[in-house]
Amino acid sequence: MNVDSEKKSAKVTFVAITEAESGQRVDNFLFRQFKHVPKSRIYKAIRGGEVRVNKKRVKQTSKLMEGDLLRIPPLVQDEKPVTFVNDGLKAKVASAILFEDTDLIVVNKPSGLAVHGGSGVDLGLIEVLRALRPECKRLTLVHRLDRETSGCIVLAKKNSVLRALHHQLREKTMQKGYLALVKGRWPRRKTLVDVGLEKNILESGERMVKASLEGKRSKTRFGIEEALVGATLINAEPITGRTHQIRVHAQYAGFPLLGDQKYGDPDAKAFESTIELSRLFLHAQTISFEWPAGKMRTFKAPLSADLKKVLEKLRSFTT
Repeated sequence: MNVDSEKKSAKVTFVAITEAESGQRVDNFLFRQFKHVPKSRIYKAIRGGEVRVNKKRVKQTSKLMEGDLLRIPPLVQDEKPVTFVNDGLKAKVASAILFEDTDLIVVNKPSGLAVHGGSGVDLGLIEVLRALRPECKRLTLVHRLDRETSGCIVLAKKNSVLRALHHQLREKTMQKGYLALVKGRWPRRKTLVDVGLEKNILESGERMVKASLEGKRSKTRFGIEEALVGATLINAEPITGRTHQIRVHAQYAGFPLLGDQKYGDPDAKAFESTIELSRLFLHAQTISFEWPAGKMRTFKAPLSADLKKVLEKLRSFTT
């Protein structure tokens, strides 16, 4: 999340709370996003009603829930300068727009670009798009993708659109299809992973997720897209929407995703080098949802050139 400099006060922003952010206290959420703003300023904003959740005043100890719309007032960071969005990055994101109308934008997010600034990241997709579309005062992320993951992501231009799409997320009528690459041969019988996921924050601040019977119930459907020499291109459909769900479920099944620095197999490094894979092979290929009411739409994001090259390399191998 990016804020303005001392000379320019930032505008009011609205943030849609995701499942991964659910359960956090309002003050703690703001502390993480505005590390250079004095805590006294944040407390003052909360007490004064400048910070609101679903248009209502909240206490600093109030817990955020998935689907909440958090209003954040102008909070000027004392030490951090304005992050300049260069023309190259603007052009890269502009060329990645798959669809746009008066209600929403669908983007093929590049790998390596966070969805928003904060937590050590100066800026992300939302900041770039707000720079590209300054007239869209309510532009908000509908859902999230990991920084390393590429592919379809949706942003709403209006609060009414955001609420409608969040309803589809809650009712599980919004469908997402991913492509991923694993080492070895994925078993055809392995079509569903149904195991709980539990989040853990390390002392370093890194967020890790592990399979656990005590965790929140989570389901992912898996299938074979293409059997390759030494690897399998799989498709994954998350039935639930937990943090790092596909990555951890694939690891739990015994087939960590290739290129995964967090949950991957250290013994796969040599193979990744052989196929010239330098990043996580996880791509949000499709997303389907109803918009406008009564019309189901599917958007598809093509694979990036680097992932296509990896597949071409694998296809060139002979048994």
